[in-house]
Amino acid sequence: MDYAILTGLVLVTGVVLALVAQWKGWRPSLLVVLAVGIGFRVLIMTTSALDSWQPVDFMESFKPAGEAILNRQDPVLGSEGGWHFLPTIPYVYGLLLWLGIPWEVGGRLVTVVADIVLIPLVGRLAGGPTASLRAFQYACNPLAILVASVHGQVEPVALVFGVAAFVVARGPGDPNRPGMTTDVVGLVRRSVAFRGLGGAVRHATGPAGVVKRALTPRPDDRQVLRRALLGGLLMGLALCAKSWPIWLIPGMLLLLPTVRARVVALVATAAAPIFFLVTLPIFAGTSLNQIPEVIRVIQDIRPIVGEWGYSAVLVGGDWTLSPEIATFGTRLIYVTLLLTALLWRRADPVDLTTALLLAFMVVTPRLGAQYLLWFMPFLVARPTRFAWPAIIGVSLWAGYGYLYMTQFDTTTWWNLHSIWAQCSVVLLPILALAMPWERLVPRPAGTPGGPPPRTPVSTPA
Repeated sequence: MDYAILTGLVLVTGVVLALVAQWKGWRPSLLVVLAVGIGFRVLIMTTSALDSWQPVDFMESFKPAGEAILNRQDPVLGSEGGWHFLPTIPYVYGLLLWLGIPWEVGGRLVTVVADIVLIPLVGRLAGGPTASLRAFQYACNPLAILVASVHGQVEPVALVFGVAAFVVARGPGDPNRPGMTTDVVGLVRRSVAFRGLGGAVRHATGPAGVVKRALTPRPDDRQVLRRALLGGLLMGLALCAKSWPIWLIPGMLLLLPTVRARVVALVATAAAPIFFLVTLPIFAGTSLNQIPEVIRVIQDIRPIVGEWGYSAVLVGGDWTLSPEIATFGTRLIYVTLLLTALLWRRADPVDLTTALLLAFMVVTPRLGAQYLLWFMPFLVARPTRFAWPAIIGVSLWAGYGYLYMTQFDTTTWWNLHSIWAQCSVVLLPILALAMPWERLVPRPAGTPGGPPPRTPVSTPA
């Protein structure tokens, strides 16, 4: 990388500004926040576009996907599997290439614009009196600048739709919300003990049963369902960018107040991915008999390990195809995230999401540096005690890979990579500590930071 020193100075400046803002309690205006965020990202995007070093996947996977769209080819098959997601972003790549914008700029323009839009969304996600502070801190976030402006990775695109879905689903009012408020297991157990199994089923499904009450419209049903529909569509667009936003869906659903709304949101979430899949023959030139192959490539995840955490230690920090480690790691992810969801089920849905994403980072056997951006908007919006050690730690680790290791020839790079990958284990306990342990349950109603107390509803005599 030719501009490593300049990029490093910008990243350090961002961290210092974010920490000083926290210390001084700054509340900058949206104009100032956007000016800082746009200035940092456009500057680094410009130097990265001029740089003699370009990320391999950016040039050899993302660009061919955009060129495939221009040539009326399927972006998954046309890039030889380099792009293994839905064609949503390649459509934008193809448009920018058609306009004649150089790829080194156009490819990054997609992610930089998305990351700039994320800045005010993080403020909205935080809500309350610290909204502008959190937006400013995300504007200065070093990892976001690296991923969006240097690497051109599409994480910001997935996040901008995912975070927007959270903001829409939560709607107006107090930003602090409870998660699950009903002890379903306890309710079923008590009902069975009191009425027997058959009586419990009849009580649940009868004319005045639990199911009927859950599906009965509320006075504000139209507004709630509108939020659910829009939130679901936005989450679907996040899934069109990449598949990992599936971990955001539980938090979005819990932000909606009714079962009806959650069903609507879940159905709407599926709409955008299905649309972009079935319209491949129309917009991408994919033949009907190629669609099964496209689906197979999208679903196929190569068992590459050795970049991060315990898998890097097991294989000496080298990229390795290991189905055994990958299978074990996948099962560990599912078990860990299930336990995490159960543990934080009553917490604010944003805290639940932060916990899920951080837990994923701790136990995953495969990871690219850009994955570390997944939790960043949520952790910045609702920081925990160890939030900034985690943010600075992952930024230093990623920055070493982006800025320092790219200064050397291939042989030296591989030697450095081995050490770099294995050193990532130091970050695992920091990420675990950064989980919102102090917010396993929401604060009681009426307390500072907790939801407002319920207003009694009078009933006619």
